[in-house]
Amino acid sequence: MSDTSTTEPAPSRADQLAAYADAAIVEDDALRSARARAEELGATTVSPAAGALLSLLTRIADAQHVVEIGTGVGVSGLWLLAGMPPGGVLTTIDPEPEHHRAARQAFADAGVAPGRTRLITGAPTDVLTRLADESYDVVFIDGPLLSYPTFVAEAVRMLRPGGVVVLNNASAGGTIADPQATDPRTLATREAATLIADDDRLIPAVVPVGSGLLAAAKAR
Repeated sequence: MSDTSTTEPAPSRADQLAAYADAAIVEDDALRSARARAEELGATTVSPAAGALLSLLTRIADAQHVVEIGTGVGVSGLWLLAGMPPGGVLTTIDPEPEHHRAARQAFADAGVAPGRTRLITGAPTDVLTRLADESYDVVFIDGPLLSYPTFVAEAVRMLRPGGVVVLNNASAGGTIADPQATDPRTLATREAATLIADDDRLIPAVVPVGSGLLAAAKAR
């Protein structure tokens, strides 16, 4: 009688490193509760390692004014706020009112003062055009991939000199490096990455945490 059992392949070094990066981050009760709400709503969240990197970049930028495209349930917002000074203000945009209700709960659970967050319900492509030029220290992009080229152009416009733009899911779900992948989401993500690479004002870096982050600093 033949043995039809299968053996799970051993995790790759990259997978092991990613697991270690996430396990090294200890999240508080507010973040754990927010992640539980995300599961209930079917909302995606940044990984713990990606969230910690957002806090680090925001702290380095001494970010008083941050824009987030794609509020979700507030997980990434909590990480951004953790890197901001006490008087910093997070403007976060999402078309889903249900997401904003969940995010408000997450911010309240974390003891974030109401005046430190500005939640705008609406299509980001419409809202961003109303935000001022060179007025923000960090812009975090985590919305629909098809709109990433537009989001990048608006983010660069809004960033002050020395500011940082960060794209989540910069790997387009793992397809961006596959030359055979020509679906619209992958092509849009590639276009956004090219806009950043071709802009002489920006210094970019790809960081393989979570679903992939692409960060770029604007020249001072």
